[in-house]
Amino acid sequence: MATGTQPRPGTDDPGDARGGVLSAPRAAIPARHLRNDRWWFAPAVTAAGLLAFIVYSTWRAFANSHYYAAPYVSPFYSPCLAENCETMRGGPNWEIFGSWWGLSPALLILIFPLGFRLTCYYYRKAYYRGFWASPPACAVAEPHRTYTGETRFPLILQNLHRYFFYAALPVAGILTYDTALGFRNSEYEWGHMGLGTLVFLVNIVLIWAYTLSCHSCRHIIGGRLRHFSKHPVRYRMWGWVGKLNERHMLLAWSSLISVALADFYVYLLATGAFDDPRLF
Repeated sequence: MATGTQPRPGTDDPGDARGGVLSAPRAAIPARHLRNDRWWFAPAVTAAGLLAFIVYSTWRAFANSHYYAAPYVSPFYSPCLAENCETMRGGPNWEIFGSWWGLSPALLILIFPLGFRLTCYYYRKAYYRGFWASPPACAVAEPHRTYTGETRFPLILQNLHRYFFYAALPVAGILTYDTALGFRNSEYEWGHMGLGTLVFLVNIVLIWAYTLSCHSCRHIIGGRLRHFSKHPVRYRMWGWVGKLNERHMLLAWSSLISVALADFYVYLLATGAFDDPRLF
């Protein structure tokens, strides 16, 4: 009875004598990929969506106008940290940065939620594929000759994601307070609800869902626990965050759209395009 490995048919190569696994060179495929589907469509749509938000948010952040229509304040401009903010009665206005040299006060606060989103694991995947083609899609080679990952500047700054998460929490809390102030009318009387109130309610729910579905949040709650049985409350919370985390991509896009719509709704009211419809 023959022992050892057998040569491959038509060759004298016995393969791997240790386990009988035949070794062979990689296939010489000149094409960059063999996919015949529209693999470019998903990264193209992602790039278009992110680019549209970048253009819109940049315009609104530098506009420095039409961001308050009683009782609503744009989420791009809250909390107000400069003296040149439009006043909002009862709102979180902390004039601690002077007039900020005449620049838009949105530039003082947007760095925190934008930093949180830019370093988010999903958004990294989105713009790595959509803008940098690194890689553009699964099983499609990227055009870059070298790859250093997130080990060098500027991508090493992605490691600040957890700290931006800590900063995003109070911002979400302030936007929750702004939403509560939306249950007033234009004369600041409580017990009223307009269409804008619903817009802000949907927005804040999506913002909290996206924030709490963050991978850093999931790790902070239960990532370092060795024995879940000794921490039943944290284990239950970890499970809830895990279910949100499964929908992190959907929540990332939903909250991105909702925060832009909330800002645009305030803009339309502030410019007099229409009056806020009152539900009661």
